[in-house]
Amino acid sequence: MTHEFKTPIATISLATDSITNDAVIGSADKIKRFASIIKQENKRMLNQVEKVLQMARIDKQDFELKLTKVNVNEVVNQAVENARLKVVKREGIIDAKLLAANPYVEADLTHISNIVHNLLDNAEKYSGEKPEIKVSTQNSNKGVSIEIKDKGIGMTKESIKHIFDKFYRVHTGNRHDVKGFGLGLSYVKALVSAHHGTINVDSELGLGSTFTVFLPFVQEDRT
Repeated sequence: MTHEFKTPIATISLATDSITNDAVIGSADKIKRFASIIKQENKRMLNQVEKVLQMARIDKQDFELKLTKVNVNEVVNQAVENARLKVVKREGIIDAKLLAANPYVEADLTHISNIVHNLLDNAEKYSGEKPEIKVSTQNSNKGVSIEIKDKGIGMTKESIKHIFDKFYRVHTGNRHDVKGFGLGLSYVKALVSAHHGTINVDSELGLGSTFTVFLPFVQEDRT
C-alpha cells in the first residue's frame, strides 16, 4: 500500500514547492489553487487510511457503503485537477470530457473518489516520460461509465488476467521506480462490485491501457 500514500505526499510536495516559487508567491489566486490541492490531497491521505481498514472489512465481508447522491462528473473533474500537477510536471497532458448528461449515481462518495484517483495514479505511473491520459464519462441506459485511457507501457494478456488479484504486481521490466498495482486494483475491483458495477480493462503491451468503470444509477436490492 506504500504507493497509495506516496502519491498524495508527492503531490503535496509539488504544490508546496510551487507556492514558494517566485512566479507564484505574488499571486493570491495561484496560492489559493495550490493550497486547495494540498487540502484535497491531505484529505485523500486520510481516506487511504480508511481504505486499509475497509480492505480488512471487505476480506471479512463486514462493511457497509454510505450511499448518497454522487455527481460522477464532479468526482472525475476533481481527481483530474489533482492529477494534473504531477502530469504537467512530467511535461504530459491529461484531458477530461465529461459527457454524462445525467452524472448522478447512488454511491459511496469516498470510495468512488478513491476508485477514480487510484486509476489515474496508475495511468500516470505506468506512462512514459510524457504521459498522455484521457478521461471521459458517458451515460448508458442504466448508469454512468468512466473511461481512463493512457498511452503507457501497457500489459500482456497474462498480466490482464491477474491485475485485480490481491498483491499482484505487473512486471515492468527495468522500471524499478514503479511499484506494482498491488492492493490498489484489488480494492478498486472489490468496491466497484460492491456498488453492483463492473470494471473492464483493454491493454496492449507498449501501447497503453484503458480502464472502464460502470456504475448503476440506483443500487437495487442489496440483500
